This record gives sequence, C-alpha cells and structure tokens, in this order.
Amino acid sequence: MYILSSKQIAQADKATIKANEISSTHLMEHAATRCFDWLHTRLQGQNIKIHVFCGIGNNGGDGLVITRHLLQHGYDVDCYVVNFSDKRSEDFLFNYIRLKELGKWPRVIHNEDEFPEISYEDIVIDAIFGNGLTRKPSGFTKKLIQYINNTKVFTLAIDVPSGLFTDKPVTDKNSVLRAGHTLTFQTPKLAFFLPENQDFMNTWEVIDIGLDENFIESLESKKHYITKTDVIPMYQSRNKWSHKGTFGHSLIIGGSFGKIGAVTLATKAALKIGSGLVSAYLPKCGYNILQIAVPEAMVEVDEEKVLTYFNFKTKATVIGIGPGMGISEKTGLGFEQFLKENKLPLVIDADGINLLSANPGLIEYLPKKSILTPHPKELERLIGSWKNDYEKLEKVVEFSKKNKVIIVLKGTYTVTIDEEFMYFNSTGNAALATGGSGDVLTGIITGLIAQGYEPRNAAIFGVYLHGKTADLALQNTGYETFTASIILDYLAAAILDLFQQETTDEIDNDYVVEPEEPE
Repeated sequence: MYILSSKQIAQADKATIKANEISSTHLMEHAATRCFDWLHTRLQGQNIKIHVFCGIGNNGGDGLVITRHLLQHGYDVDCYVVNFSDKRSEDFLFNYIRLKELGKWPRVIHNEDEFPEISYEDIVIDAIFGNGLTRKPSGFTKKLIQYINNTKVFTLAIDVPSGLFTDKPVTDKNSVLRAGHTLTFQTPKLAFFLPENQDFMNTWEVIDIGLDENFIESLESKKHYITKTDVIPMYQSRNKWSHKGTFGHSLIIGGSFGKIGAVTLATKAALKIGSGLVSAYLPKCGYNILQIAVPEAMVEVDEEKVLTYFNFKTKATVIGIGPGMGISEKTGLGFEQFLKENKLPLVIDADGINLLSANPGLIEYLPKKSILTPHPKELERLIGSWKNDYEKLEKVVEFSKKNKVIIVLKGTYTVTIDEEFMYFNSTGNAALATGGSGDVLTGIITGLIAQGYEPRNAAIFGVYLHGKTADLALQNTGYETFTASIILDYLAAAILDLFQQETTDEIDNDYVVEPEEPE
C-alpha cells in the first residue's frame, strides 16, 4: 500500500472524478458515507450524544454529510461549524444546504464563549481540518481543539486529526487534536508513523473511498505501508527436490562473557526461519551454552571471553554479526580486519553498529546492500542527532544512498529504508519491547538471505513476520510475559498465517493499527 503526500491525494481525487465522470460532491458523499457506515456498525443506534465539529472546507463538508446520515438514522447529534474564515468550499456549502433541508441548522461557533458543553460519555467527531493543512490553527480554533482535548472525550477524527500536518513537523503541539481513533481516506499518511506524533494518534484505520487505483499506481510513491498483501508475493515456496544445501548457510557472529544469550537467540532464529545450515562463531565461554541450547547449529570459538581474531573457517552464504558482541578494544580491532577482508552479505546489529559508529571509516568496506538494524539510539550514534522525525528519515535516506546499505530502523512502526524507498511495517505491538527481540530479528533476516531472498525483501519480510508473532501470541501471553523466545515459538504460526483466508472482520482489524515497540 502506498503512502501518499497531501499533493498526491489531491491529484488522485481529481483523477478519480475525471475517470468516473462524477462530481467532487459525489466523491465527498461516498467518502463520508463510508465513515458513517463505520460508526453506525459499531454504535447500532445507541443513545449516545454525538458532537460533530466541522471546518468550512472539504473536511467540514465530510462532517456535514456524516451529520445528515446520523440524523436520518435517529442519532442524538449536534453539528457545529467552526467559523474561522468567511470562505467556504463549494462542497461544504452544498452539504450545508442539504443538512438545513432536514430541519437541522448547524450551530456556528465564532468564539470560545460559544463552545458547547461536552460530557465524558459523549462522542466527538473531528472534521475541522483535514489532509492538506499548511498553517497551524490559531485563535479560538486552537482554543476549541484544546477544549476538546481537555474533556478526555472519545474523539473520532476524519482523515487526519485537526492541526496535524501530514508531510511536515508540527510546530505547536497545543494546536493539534488528540484523536482516539482516526478514519483516514484511501492511504495512510506519513505523519501517522512518526514517534513525535504519538500524542495525536492512538489508533487509525484506512477507509477505501474508491480512488482510482490505476492512477495511484502510476504515482509510483517511494513510501509504502507493508501489509500481508504485500509480503505474500515475497514468500519463496520450496521444491520437493531441494536439500539443506539449497537453503544456504547462515553464520551468526557475536556474544561476549555474560551476553551469550544474544547470539544464541539469533542462531535459533536463523534456523527457525529456514536456513539450511547455521553456524555460530562466539567466545569460548559460550561454547557449551550454544551447543546445548541449539543442537542443530555448528559452533566455532574465538578467545575465552571476547571476540578477537574472527578467524572462523565456516563457508557461509551470509553473516549476521553484532548481537552481544561487545565493543572491547580487541573486538574492535578484529571487527575492523574482518570487514576489510569480508565479501559476504552482512546483517549488522547492536555492537556491530556501535563499532561502525566509533570508526565511520569502516563503512566503506560494507558490501552493497548490507543490512543494518539499529534502534533509535544506535541510529543516533551512526548518523548524528536530528531536529525532528522528518529530518531523521531524510538523514537515513541520505546515509543509505551514500553507502549503498539498507537500514531497518526499529520502532513502533519499524521502517526498512533502501536508498529513497521506505517500507513501514504494519505488524507488531508493545510486547516486542523486550530484551532479545532485536537479536531474533537479526537471525530471521540473516536466515532469509541465506535462502536466496534479496536483501530488501529479506528485511521487509523478516520485519513483518517478527511483528506478526507478537500479534498472534498476545491473546495467550499478554504484553508483560512475552519474551524474545516466544517470537521463535510463534514464527511457524506467522508463516502459516500468510495463507489463511481472512474473514471480513479480520480484514478490518488488519487496518486498525496499534503501536509496536521492538527492542
């Protein structure tokens, strides 16, 4: 699924109107009716007070249409026009008249003295500002947004929470509505995926309003939201004549005294995802631990407590390096020599990234399309600090383009960045915020590359499966008792889930997005 900018969405609107020979009013009616249908399906006529706040543009027009349908279905609803300008869009005026024809006159708000009383048990529908906002709300409109926020009432935002810019940073957090849930039109917006906007986005859902899919495809957006539909074609089925050599040989390098668990988890993950052979290279102190914990793996050892020589004999297909490795002087020197000599594909995590950050000159030795999997602090050490999340993404893109590497930036919406292309993941939840989950991800991606997956697809697919394990496990584990080892326990279920036919409810739930917080 593409992530489109405000400008691209406007272009898609116009293309749809032209291709289907319909009016913009017709498109608005369809989009807003889809929002009403969503709400009506859940409320089923319950006697709940609903307040609809409408701006004076097209987002406000959506609110007027929703109000009309609510009234026609017997709901207790009040509609308010936030009169922050004398200008009105044509579609707003058309639907304003239609609402008045029902005998329902929206109350016009000119100042804060006219704010309605809202109870905690009520529902607020936010249709003040939509996609395309370029200036922060001010005056009584800003005060209205603050008033709604302070009521703690459940707020349903239409398209985007009012005051949230979709393509640039928020400059005044006090002027943005804090939505309980957002129904966004056709595609997600980039702002939804950024940590700095977490106060404004609780959950969100994509509503298909029928924009021209062929035109959207023609836009060739470089930003993507990855769902099951996107990863199914990546899956590589197995030929019955294949053997263990067919699926490659993963080598996991890492571990130090007290941190053998990290390399053990990564080794297990490479095996569980299907690497034909897996070897581990670690300090001698971890030999017995790994041989007992992962009997299927082969083991080579270095010095007693830390990696020093990196003189393994394994003939690997791909190397995953960094989990639990430490950053001692001996390890740093050995790591430098290893990078200068290595020609194999690499997946670099944890202390491998930290050693690169300490010695940036080593980055030039990375094979093209090496994968780095930092969490935010590791990324900051690698590329420097940033003013906001938009600048962070720009800096990662520049780093990826300059060094020809792929970055998997772990977070609530883990994003895989391959030069100018971004792939935001849809799976996972806060259960993944536990030690070792990143080590498992390293092993999964390494094991996929061993089997012949292209590095970009291995990263995207690996991140998706990693997150899906937490989604599947949650009903049995809860958040608190979930551990990194449970990712391995549910990896088979995550793969099998790719081929299970979904019910309508399951499809709807797939687009209700809640946060993931991996290690």
